[in-house]
Amino acid sequence: MTSCGAFYKERKRSKVKQAKQVMAETQKPELQQFKGQPRLPKFIAPKRYDLKLRPDLFACKFTGTVDIDIDVTAETRFIVLNAADLSIDDGSVCFKTRQSDKEVYHPSEVILVEEDEILVLAFDGFLPIGEGILGIGFSGTLNDQMKGFYRSTYEHNGEKKNMAVTQFEPADARRCFPCWDEPAIKATFKIALEVPSELIALSNMPVIQEKLDGQLKMVSFQESPIMSTYLVAVVVGLFDYIEDLTLNGTKVRVYCQIGKTNQGKFALDVAVRTLDLYENYFSMPYSLPKLDMIAIPDFAFGAMENYGLVTYRETALLYDDQHSAAANKQRVAIVVAHELAHQWFGNLVTMEWWTHLWLNEGFATWVSYLATDCLFPEWKIWTQFLDQTTQGLRLDGLAESHAIEVEINHAHEIDEIFDAISYKKGASVIRMLQSYLGAECFQRSLASYIERYAFSNAKTEDLWTVLEEESGEPVTMLMNSWTKQKGYPVVTVKINDNNLEFEQSQFLSSGLLGDGQWIVPITLCGGSYVTRKNFLLQTKSDRLEISELVGSSNEILTEEWNQGEGDEKIPECFWYKINVDQTGFYRVKYDDQLTAGLRYAIEARCLSATDKFGILDDSYALCMACKQTFSSLLSLMDAYREELDYTVLSCLITICSEIANIAADATPESSGDIKQFFINLLQFPAGKLGWQPNSGESHLDALLRGELLTALALFGHDITLTEAVRRFYTFVDDRNTSQLPPDTRKAAYVAVMQTVTTSNRSGYESLLKVYRETDLSQEKVRILSSLASCPDPDIVLEALNFLLSSEVRSQDVVHGLAGISREGRESAWRWLKDNWDHILKTWGSGFLIARFISAIVSPFCSNKKAEEVEEFFASRMKPSIARTLKQSIERVWINAKWVQSIKSEKCLGEVAKELAHRKY
Repeated sequence: MTSCGAFYKERKRSKVKQAKQVMAETQKPELQQFKGQPRLPKFIAPKRYDLKLRPDLFACKFTGTVDIDIDVTAETRFIVLNAADLSIDDGSVCFKTRQSDKEVYHPSEVILVEEDEILVLAFDGFLPIGEGILGIGFSGTLNDQMKGFYRSTYEHNGEKKNMAVTQFEPADARRCFPCWDEPAIKATFKIALEVPSELIALSNMPVIQEKLDGQLKMVSFQESPIMSTYLVAVVVGLFDYIEDLTLNGTKVRVYCQIGKTNQGKFALDVAVRTLDLYENYFSMPYSLPKLDMIAIPDFAFGAMENYGLVTYRETALLYDDQHSAAANKQRVAIVVAHELAHQWFGNLVTMEWWTHLWLNEGFATWVSYLATDCLFPEWKIWTQFLDQTTQGLRLDGLAESHAIEVEINHAHEIDEIFDAISYKKGASVIRMLQSYLGAECFQRSLASYIERYAFSNAKTEDLWTVLEEESGEPVTMLMNSWTKQKGYPVVTVKINDNNLEFEQSQFLSSGLLGDGQWIVPITLCGGSYVTRKNFLLQTKSDRLEISELVGSSNEILTEEWNQGEGDEKIPECFWYKINVDQTGFYRVKYDDQLTAGLRYAIEARCLSATDKFGILDDSYALCMACKQTFSSLLSLMDAYREELDYTVLSCLITICSEIANIAADATPESSGDIKQFFINLLQFPAGKLGWQPNSGESHLDALLRGELLTALALFGHDITLTEAVRRFYTFVDDRNTSQLPPDTRKAAYVAVMQTVTTSNRSGYESLLKVYRETDLSQEKVRILSSLASCPDPDIVLEALNFLLSSEVRSQDVVHGLAGISREGRESAWRWLKDNWDHILKTWGSGFLIARFISAIVSPFCSNKKAEEVEEFFASRMKPSIARTLKQSIERVWINAKWVQSIKSEKCLGEVAKELAHRKY
């Protein structure tokens, strides 16, 4: 394979020349009307694309032609469509009317406006109203930015090769062919590919003809149903596949690199069963004749739901029985279920504009958990879903968050909304609504919605209208308060004169007051889960008589309650839980008396795992916002000392890790005691699980073992570190997986990095050796995510520099930013500044650039550092990073305020010491 460098240099020179021409052309007043507009004009609509592409995998370029059936609906001298990073063959551009092939119009001007990514075709006279065909010839590069029509690399028989891949969401079909690149402008697609005869060519639809011509072949595909441009897909390369059939006879295939088909079996099984499940759940059959899923070595997203040809990162599709961990298996199942949900929610019914992105992503996320729960009920996936909710809550607790429905005024703004608001908050409010309306009503409504809007587009309010019609509930009024404004409430609850009093206010992690107000579905129970109460909190405050919650179903507590006099006589064992099972997207703050009751309920094991999770997570968030003391949070965490549930412990581990870093800045004299307390908390479940998997153990135990051991290694638990290092070197010597099963490898890798110093590099070098020798993407990601956890800042810097080497794929660099040690924060910040120009050039055109900023900036804890970050980026601001940068700086301010609050607690040292030395 030759280098593409010469081609790129020539193209850059031609782009400079073209840009000067465009600058002159677009000064004309008649063209100004098209500049800077978020949407294309409506006077022309495409109906059908006849697209032919000829990718040259050797020279890293492509040529093509497209004939577009269009409908001219109003008098115009212009045709305006999207195009970017393409060279247009001006002489090829023509418009023919349907009435007469002889009636041909050639544009007098062909203007590519790069800044707005539009192609303007100007004609001397008005185009005839009615149907016609627009023909355009074009060429472009197979870029290395993982967007548009790009190249990915792989090895076959020791030789490095290129494959051609498309990634068009959100607005990059225009980088492959001129088109109306908006989700609402749907059309059908007839695609043909001219490729080397030995390669496989795939697209959305089945192949209907392959015509050989020497060393090339023309592969023609069946015409697609009506769909949006961002769902068009093409892949060309050398692949193998396995296949199966659904109950309805749909052929499903998993494509991957040759030699890896065994790793596709699990995803294939999940896909077949999930398609059957969705056809039943949505009361609508899958709409295409086939479904292909393919693993791509270089891929920016986790996966992409292209109609009939779903593309994945290898880590999201392939599962190796010997070397993949339980977490990898779960990820494959959820991602496959997510992408297949899009075949209905997104592909069949498509959002009208990117403002409604959450209709695609929020619903697909929610439905993927529904499907996974049906296929693997033993995974308790709905309990694990709370991690999704928490991530949504944490981002939405920032003043620099955004509403679920967010205005998009330019294509450059779209990438930043592929975030925890659109996905995780979106999924969480759907779960909240389903809980409020009931599962059967909700399913029936979704089926009606899909039937009504199939093969067309919808807005958020269209979904609410259907749900309102089916349920009879005020869905629009309820949900507008959750989708049209950013943020969410904290509901404060206290006891007063035998009443529970509720008051809502906007929660902000900064502790500042917000002015939002919501219609909050309140669910609560008292003393048991038998007696529950539901109501809508539609105002700032409300109250509920306690007698409504204490009934005959709880006779002992009822008797104790009736014997009491006033609040002080409430039995100590009585508890109230608000937001039962954490189905609501809000936080709860309890008064001291209610908090004491909940702590009793946790220790007495009266609460479900979801409610224990919610109490802990809310308490942590309130502490961060300086709404409760750090000491009280630590005391609450002590109630979880015998916890065994995976999801609850996973939440506890996350909180412990974040607190450990904050405490080291806020109270360094107590930091050791706090870490020892965390070790004490985690030793109990870790001791029960041990290092070796037990025969027939659960999936959740396998997940938990790895997280517990990794946390203990990071907290410096000597026994864990010693055993981890021993097992690692045994594994390096003979690759004996029985000594280091996949679920515990991350723990061992992190433990090894805790021992690495500039003068003792053996562990670091050994890890790199494993990295270089494995061809499993999941193993590479495990290693990359461990390297920067080293306490030695110089090693952290070396690890970060390794990320920019040719040994690490561009898609994987962000994994290496995970878990940067506290000691390495300054090294990471210097590295980011020193390499910013290269990082921006390499990753700046996609959503991955935001990960560099959030991972490196957010952990800082001082106002001075926030100011330094602001100063550095003041002259480097780009639309694609603006929101993420503001959010990251806000997190630094929040951390700094929290550190000062912790420093002011006078008794914290005594509390930490007592907890550290308590015997369990």
